[in-house]
Formats: sequence, C-alpha cells, structure tokens
Amino acid sequence: MLSDVSLDLPVRPVLAALVEALDAAGAAVLVAPPGTGKTTLAPLAVADEVPGRVVIAQPRRVAARAAAHRMAAVLGERVGDRIGYAVRGERRVGPRTRVEVVTTGLLVRRLHHDPELPGVDAVLLDECHERQLDADLALAFTVEARGTLRPDLRLLAMSATPRADRFAALLGGAAPAPVIRAEAALHPVERIWTPPSRPVAAPGAGRVDPALLDHVAATVRRALRERAGDVLVFLPGAGEIAAVAGRLADLRDAVAVLPLHGRLPGAAQDAALAPLPGRRRVVLATAVAESSLTVPGVRVVVDAGLSRVARTDLARGLGALVTVPVSRAAATQRAGRAGREAPGAVYRCWSEATHARLAPQPEPEIASADLTGFALELAAWGTPDGAGLALPDPPPPAALAVARDTLTTLGAVDGDGRITARGRAIAAAGAHPRLARALLDGAERVGADRAAEVVALLAEETLGGAGDDLTALWRRLRTGADPAATARWRTEVRRLRTALPGGPGSGRSGRDRRPGDRTSGRAAPDLPADRAPGRSGQDRLPDDLAAGLLVGLAYPERLARVRRAGGSAYLMAGGTAAELAAGSGLAGSAWLAIAVADRSPGAPTARVRLATPVDEATAREAGGPLLRADREVGWSGGDVVAREVVRLGAIELVDRPLAAPEPARLTEAVLAGLRQDGLTLLTWTPEATALRRRLAFCRQALGDDWPDVSDAALLAAAPAWLGPELSRARRRADLARIDVAAALRRLLDWRQAARLDEVAPERLPVPSGSRIRLDYADPAAPVLAVKLQETFGWAAAPRIADGRVPVLLHLLSPAGRPVAVTADLASFWRTGYPQVRAELRGRYPRHPWPDDPTSAEPTRRASPRRR
Repeated sequence: MLSDVSLDLPVRPVLAALVEALDAAGAAVLVAPPGTGKTTLAPLAVADEVPGRVVIAQPRRVAARAAAHRMAAVLGERVGDRIGYAVRGERRVGPRTRVEVVTTGLLVRRLHHDPELPGVDAVLLDECHERQLDADLALAFTVEARGTLRPDLRLLAMSATPRADRFAALLGGAAPAPVIRAEAALHPVERIWTPPSRPVAAPGAGRVDPALLDHVAATVRRALRERAGDVLVFLPGAGEIAAVAGRLADLRDAVAVLPLHGRLPGAAQDAALAPLPGRRRVVLATAVAESSLTVPGVRVVVDAGLSRVARTDLARGLGALVTVPVSRAAATQRAGRAGREAPGAVYRCWSEATHARLAPQPEPEIASADLTGFALELAAWGTPDGAGLALPDPPPPAALAVARDTLTTLGAVDGDGRITARGRAIAAAGAHPRLARALLDGAERVGADRAAEVVALLAEETLGGAGDDLTALWRRLRTGADPAATARWRTEVRRLRTALPGGPGSGRSGRDRRPGDRTSGRAAPDLPADRAPGRSGQDRLPDDLAAGLLVGLAYPERLARVRRAGGSAYLMAGGTAAELAAGSGLAGSAWLAIAVADRSPGAPTARVRLATPVDEATAREAGGPLLRADREVGWSGGDVVAREVVRLGAIELVDRPLAAPEPARLTEAVLAGLRQDGLTLLTWTPEATALRRRLAFCRQALGDDWPDVSDAALLAAAPAWLGPELSRARRRADLARIDVAAALRRLLDWRQAARLDEVAPERLPVPSGSRIRLDYADPAAPVLAVKLQETFGWAAAPRIADGRVPVLLHLLSPAGRPVAVTADLASFWRTGYPQVRAELRGRYPRHPWPDDPTSAEPTRRASPRRR
C-alpha cells in the first residue's frame, strides 16, 4: 500500500527501519513530531508487511475520521475500501479494508469482546502521549493480550513527543522495545508574543474572561493583515469558539470562519478540514487539532494559550471542566500546525516570561478524572486493581477506591472488586457505568425506547444545547429541530437499544477468554420475562418524570429538593448545595433530578447545568438505596431531641417526635449535651462551687490521690459522679435539678471524705472567736479575708493541708477594705502594722490600735460611743 503513495513526507525515510524493528521485536515506538506524516504513512507501511488487518487507534473521533479520510485520499480511494474507520455509532469498512482507524474506546471494547483480535495482525496506538484513560487502557490491554495470547501481534506506539522511554519499557517487557525517531522537517515557524494589553482574569472553572476573547479576535485580525494563508485558532471549548466567531462575524464576506470541535457533526468537521480554493479560512478549533489532524492551507496559528480538562471532586461526586493554561509541550504542537506545508507564524496570546512558567507536559487524565468506567474496565479484564498491567501511571488509590465503591453500589463488582454478571451487562452497554445502570434498570420502569433515548442524550455530550431543561432538550431532539444533532442522537439510541436484554443485537458471541481474568462467567443473563422492558406499566409516566427517574437511577446523590419554596437553591441528596442559573425555567420546582452539575474549586455551591423536575414519589423510587428511616435521640439546639426521621440521603423527608425513646439513648444524649455545652448546664450553687474549689486545693496540695475536678476530668467522669441523677435525666431541665454538691462528694473515698474538713476546712476560727469562710478560688493560695482587729493575738498565719500550705490573709480595715495581704503575719506585725496603725487610728478612733497586737485582746466590735 505504501508503494501506491508518492507523497514524500518526513517520516518516510524511517519506515523501513520501523518495519524491520517490528519484524524483529514485535513491538516498537515511533517518535515523530507533528506534521511528519506518521499517522498517514506508518499504517500503510505496516499493512504491506502483514497479511491481516491493521488497526490504528486514535483518542478522538474527529481525529479517527480525519485520519481515515487522509489515508484514503493519498491512495486515491474512498473511505470504506482499503481504508476504513469505526467510531461510536458509525463504521465505514468493506471486504477489502486493510487499515481500520478506530477510537481507543472502541479498541478497548473489542479487546473485551475477544482479546485475541482475530483477523488483526497489527495494532498502532497513535498519539499515546495524550494520556487519555481509554488510550492508557488500550495500551495496557493490548500489551497483555500480545504477551499471553497473540505473540505474533505487532504493536506500535506512536507519539509526537520525544519522551518515549516509558512507552518502550511498557511495550517491550523484558527488554525495552526499539524506538524509531523521525526527524522534524517542518518549515520554520516564527513565534510572535502578543499578550493582552491589560490584565485578564486567570482561567478556572468559570467562563473565560471576555477581554481575552476580545484580544484573541483582535489577534486574528492582525494575523490576517500581516500573514498569508489560512489561520488556525486554538480555543479551549465550543463556547469560546462561538464567542470568537461572533466577534469575527463582519469578516465572513472576506474569509470563511469555520468551527472545529467534537460536538460538530461529521460533515461540519470535514468542511473545516477541507481547503477552500480561492478563499482564506479562519478555523476556530479546540485541542482536537493539536496533533494528529492536518488542516491543509494553514500558515498561521493563533493560540489563546488555554486548555480545558476534567476535574473530579471525589468527596462530592461532582465533576467540573476547568480551563487551565496550556503546557509547553502542547503549545509546541499547536505552533507546529503553522509549519507543516510552508514557513509560518504562531501568535501566542501570552508573554515569553509566562511561557517559561508553563507546565512542561499536560497532566494525564488518570490523575484527575472520574475513574468509575476505568475501574469497571479493569474489573472486566480480570485485574481490579490494575496490578501487573502496562499502565503508564498507576491509578490514584483514593480515586480508584471511590470508583470501586460506586461500582459495588451498582452491583457491578463484588466485595473483592471482581466483576459480576450484572457488571458485565453494564460494561456491555458501552456507556458510563452509571448511565448503563440507568439504561438497564430504567427500561423496566419507563420502557426500553424512552430509556435508550434519555441515556443517549446523557451519554452524548455533543448533543447539549442552550438551556438547562433536560426534558425540553429531549423533546427538541424528538421533533428534529436540530437535524444534525437528532441524527447523532438517534444513532446512539439505536446502539443503546441493542444493549438491552431482548433488544436487537443483544446476543453476544466470541470467545470469553481474557488474559489475567480470574472471574468466571460470560455475559449477564437476560432478565426474566416478568422483568422485561416495558412490562411494568411505568412507561406511561410523563416525560419529565420518566427522564427524572432515569437521571435519578444514574445519579441518585444528585436528586435535589428546593431549600425555599419558589427559590433556585437546592440541596442534593449527596449533601451538596446546588444553584440554578439566573432566569432558569426550572426555578421553583420542588424537586429536581440533576444530570449535570459542576462545582468550581472553593465555590460554596454547585451550579446546575442540566436537570429535570420530578416529584417526591419519583425521587424516592429513583433514590431507593439512599432512603432510610432513623430513630434519632440526640442533643440539638441546647436540649435533647428525640425524633423519627426519614431521609433521602442528606434530604429530610419526614420529621416527627419519637413517642417512647429508649432510656439508655436518652442518657447518652444528655451526656453528649453535657460534653458539648459544658458544665454550665448544671446548677452551680455557692455550696457546690465552694466544694469544687476545696477539692481542687486538696489535689494540688496533697497529690493526685485526690480527685481531679477540672472541666475536662469532670466531663469525662460524668457517669460516675453524677450517678443516678444522670441516668434519670431526660432533658436539659433535669440536669439543672441535680444536686451538684452531693454529686461531687461521690468522687471522694471514705478516707478522703472523713479528712476533707480537716485538710481543707470550709471555715477557720480566728482569735476573736469568729469562724470565717476560706476562699479557695486560687487552689495554690487559699484566702482568709478577716478584719485586722480580729487577728490580735495571732503570732503567725494559720496553715492547712496538714500544715503544708499557709493561708493568705487579707487583713481588712474596720470598714471591710483590704489594708494588707500577707502569709507572713509575724513580719507584718513588725514592719507593716505600725504604718497601718498610724494611717487608720485617726480615721477609726473607736477601734483598738494597740502598740503590741500580738498581746492585745482581739475584738469584733468597736468601743461604745461616749455620751
């Protein structure tokens, strides 16, 4: 076949060495920069050396179709002759087809169906550096199939980047596979740095700053003025493509402005890739045009410098498409588009300094994507954890664990992660496991046709239009308002319909051997007749409820109830808050089944992108596994709450008082409240407070044999010292009625109880005969506040705690005001008292102020007035 092509591309000189390496080693890696022709010529060269079919796998449908058309064109043939292709919902091959271009996802499906790939003699994995999940799986499964079942199968990994050592090691097994390199013979590309004149908002989960899109459009106009040839513009998504196209609408008479992205029908994609003789083109493209696609006539690239990647919030089960700066490797590939056919130029909408700070390589999808489908593929292959497979990177353990939990909930894998019969039926549907579950289970409730229609809409992202009403979108597709979208949708509906038990084409054939498969069984058995699709009568449900039921079966945690009647804020069953866009026609719906929602990093709520109204009965049916009735006895709002609650996940459906809660649970709730709100729930009388302080003093003065009465210790030991009063408490008021002083005494053993008044007396006698209360507020220094005249005759301050601790005397004036503070009374009498006597004797003449207070008679009273 290669001999039929006269096209001289840069990869051609190394094809002989490539074929020789494949003959010798059976596997090889071809490194060829963009534009060298590897996707066009390498499959033809390999096809010349093998008798069977050559399958070349591409990560994207657009690229797969374009590659097939390109190869057929250079052979002077139509697609479907010697060159064919197969993507989801479309296949063009014939009896003479030697080279078939498929998507990596389709190759994975074929490997599951029969890992020996009968009739296929070579598999070429193109653009493997892009590291999409299906591409990683296709590589791993093909390597294992070749090693265990098909040692004659030739395997070639093709990459546009020079980092080939990892792929060589994965393909080669014991020894690395040979690496063949094609030199870049691209024409020179001038780099022009064109950062915006004013700062623009950093990319993220929200929309791209309109100021940047204005700048991109202005840069396109500049490029058209300064350079010849067609212009290829890289933008992150279809929305930005439409926005920039609108900004260039006035150029349509002079140039053709053409979009190129995965949501377009095949005819529109082909139109964007075909030259227009005599007219310049501006092709507005997403990352699909980075590598394997050739856009003829392009001499100029305008790069917005952004890429859109998927991020998964594992905790909430939500995904988001996040706009990130492009990597340096991707920027280099984009720039290369301008130099494929002639010298060109790239206008980069950022500065050279910013370029130096870009990540060197794009992040592999396995690092941040939802791994539910990936985990099911591993389980179906017989290696639930991926151990031993030739994966370029192992899956992140946390993401894989979440994926396996989801599959277990769906019944797709067992406790060991091995696929079940139901799991095989889910995998055979060829959709995300959640959607496959909705298809299989929903068909019984709403009818097979409607189940396939709604799931096709959810599975085919390119069908989404304006608005967030899923049912309205479904009806538009039914009416054919958008013929291209409707055609794609109906093709997917037919494919899904065949996956249903009893549907056309639902039978499976082929061998059941899978390398490394340690599970038994083949496909899931058909459902029994009484559970066949459409037999339940539920297919009479209105469309919105039918759609809601299917969405709820797929995403039960996204069933949501409005927070406030008539509002746009919702609480999802998974516990995440969600908000409708302003002006949404769904606002005010009591319940929603949310099909698509995303949450920006750091945002308090998720944004609803696609949903349909449902009623509570439908939400209960769809979210059955999340329904639970709980008898709750706990502490809430400062008191015991005993209630019976019915919940759908985080959504409370029913809340009613519990008539006869168990006494033990009431005690637990009271205790929990005490520990939560603290000891202030108890009534601390002066007697109880004084006792607690005396006990604290004993512990500090006499040691740890005495009880610890700190807050933490009392709360920890509450069941012991509060005793029967706690067990009888049923509410907060019961706590307030507990005799805390009596309860505290339970902390003392009989010896401590007998000695307490001795070592920590509540009152102390003073020389005047009074018995004055000690203040133990500071356990290190108990205070005795006493009038100075009552202490006459004391030579020294008293001591307590077996004489270990002197009492701190607060000596008071006759009016009760402190005149001295001392624990050394003898020193005070000598040095302090004379000064106090001199200052106060004139003020209080009726009170005694002897020269020698140690020998004077103490008194509580003043002398009587003279008449």
